[in-house]
Amino acid sequence: MSNAPILLRDDKDGIATLTLNRPEKFNALSTELMGLIQKELDALALDRTIRVVILAANGKAFCAGHDLREMSDDPGPEAIQALFDQCSKMMVTLTKIPQPVIARVHGMATAAGCQLVAQCDLAIAAEGVRFATSGINVGLFCGTPMVAVTRNLPRKQAMEMLLTGEFIDAATAAQYGLINRVVAPDKLDADVQTLAEKIAAQGPAFIAAGKHLFYRQIEDGLASAYQEATKTMVDNMQRGDTRQGIDAFLDKRDMPKWQDR
Repeated sequence: MSNAPILLRDDKDGIATLTLNRPEKFNALSTELMGLIQKELDALALDRTIRVVILAANGKAFCAGHDLREMSDDPGPEAIQALFDQCSKMMVTLTKIPQPVIARVHGMATAAGCQLVAQCDLAIAAEGVRFATSGINVGLFCGTPMVAVTRNLPRKQAMEMLLTGEFIDAATAAQYGLINRVVAPDKLDADVQTLAEKIAAQGPAFIAAGKHLFYRQIEDGLASAYQEATKTMVDNMQRGDTRQGIDAFLDKRDMPKWQDR
């Protein structure tokens, strides 16, 4: 798999499927992977032959969030600012392209992976999938994932996820509004395809205009929210105990005792 592309694209009958392909890293969002996703989203925005986008993943997990090894290797403010600026741009682009984006979720979706699910227009998950905004467990509050998650979930449910880092199951995620529905694992592909085909059968101009209006009227201030959240995460990453927490996670050691201030 080391020589395989880390992002795959397959187009069929007006539906483009983008597949995260870093299975050995649980599809962690490296700067390279985010760059490739951004490139494809920019191209899709101009592609009138594509009416729906499916975001999928290979391996055991949908996405485990940001690549903590990459962050730990260059934890300075400039690098972290650039990383979260890149991520925020990619997330906003998901809502700006004219095609609806459906997340096909399996395994788990944590931190920025949970954010990715939340930021997609629609999401279907297999039974057994688990979701978490788990950055708090390594001392890095999920500020940017919060932006997308709080635009899906009721406030108190979102706050509990953010403050505890605990997992919720797929049924709870559907109840909270993070995903549209839960299906049996062997029905996941079929259900995602059926939804995509229903949307693709509609007039693309109407779909594009409707999606644009939806976010314009309900998501006013999204870009500003991401800017503020990015600043928070950059500052958080500069904390010594956060660095220790990430290193402990990567090295499979016990978590450090968090500082009071």
